[in-house]
Amino acid sequence: MTPLAERIRPTCFDEVVGQEHILGVNAPLRKIVQSPVLPNMIFYGPSGTGKTTVANIIAKNAGMTLKKLNATVAQTKDIKDVLAETGTLFGSEGILLYIDEIQYFNKKQQQTLLEFIEDGRITLIASTTENPYFYVYKAILSRSTVFEFKPLSHNAVMKALQRALDFLNGENKTEKILSDGAMTALSVAGGGDLRASVNALELAFHISEKEISEETAKSVLARNYMSFDRDGDSHYELLSALQKSIRGSDENAAVFYLAKLLEGGDIISPCRRLLVIASEDVGLAYPMAAVIVKSLVDSALQVGLPEARIPLAEAAILLATAPKSNSAYMAIAAAMEDVTKGLGQDMPSRLKNNHCFGEGDKKDTYLYPHDFPNHWVDQQYLPDDLKNRQYYHFGDNKTEKAALEYRNSIRNANNNKK
Repeated sequence: MTPLAERIRPTCFDEVVGQEHILGVNAPLRKIVQSPVLPNMIFYGPSGTGKTTVANIIAKNAGMTLKKLNATVAQTKDIKDVLAETGTLFGSEGILLYIDEIQYFNKKQQQTLLEFIEDGRITLIASTTENPYFYVYKAILSRSTVFEFKPLSHNAVMKALQRALDFLNGENKTEKILSDGAMTALSVAGGGDLRASVNALELAFHISEKEISEETAKSVLARNYMSFDRDGDSHYELLSALQKSIRGSDENAAVFYLAKLLEGGDIISPCRRLLVIASEDVGLAYPMAAVIVKSLVDSALQVGLPEARIPLAEAAILLATAPKSNSAYMAIAAAMEDVTKGLGQDMPSRLKNNHCFGEGDKKDTYLYPHDFPNHWVDQQYLPDDLKNRQYYHFGDNKTEKAALEYRNSIRNANNNKK
């Protein structure tokens, strides 16, 4: 039997829930579709947010022949078969080619479309769950308008669930109701993927008598459907949100995004990111953070989920509430930039592993700092072309201020004795 999500697929924009930013009455996509010229478009966003539905509606309104390809299974021959129809009666009104998950087409397959896009024989609508600026061939991207589809809000999902329930009742000649708890459970479980929530509702509907209870709804949900692709954009966006929240000293947001990552079953990525944050964002303002976080990460990996959430939450809160400094990060970034430019090729001879200098090289003899007061002596370490370069700038936190004060004190003391 056709899944419920397919049976109730909207046939007009007014039936589509969510995406008001592009589908509202005066929103850009709706205006474009109502105009006489239909451009090539790329729909970008998570699964179950209406990309295919909107493409169907556009094709219907435009009076064009709709051809669909799924890039996960389609071959180059499938593309050529569609393109061959552009010169036939079937393509006389224009062909709207919808390619789902276009990121799975390689560069050559995407290039096959270019000539037909250029002369208008096909209008392309491509959808992708990945960032199109990374995964779609640049020549196609430059000839297309990109629209972002956002995860559906709970209110939008609940509206669609009520419509789905009404449809099921009409189809089965019943009057079943959906409890508030069940409505919430089903809307949350989809993680913004309407298809997942609606199909779960259908299963709960058929095993319920008069009312679909929260318990029944949860029983058909083996676990949260929350979309979580460890190789996809949503994964990296969560990691980015975690780091930015910690960097911004918001411990509550940090714990929230950590929870979302862990709910998706991922433990390795949060551990790695927390270790990076300890040095990149807290850094020298609190150097022990790296040691403590490493210990907490080790504990998390040893006990595994679900208990791992406790030490990882401790690490996230510690980092979010710690003083911040990116001085070490900025220093190595500046040094790496000079290295990539090819600067500093020849280091001072005193630093080389060479203990046999001629009489003329006495000036380059290495001075052993421990032989001098305060274990410091003034000598050049950087290459000549970089001798005055300053990569590290002391931060304005207590720890780095103390380090700067100490550094200046030993240098001043030794210089005063000259």
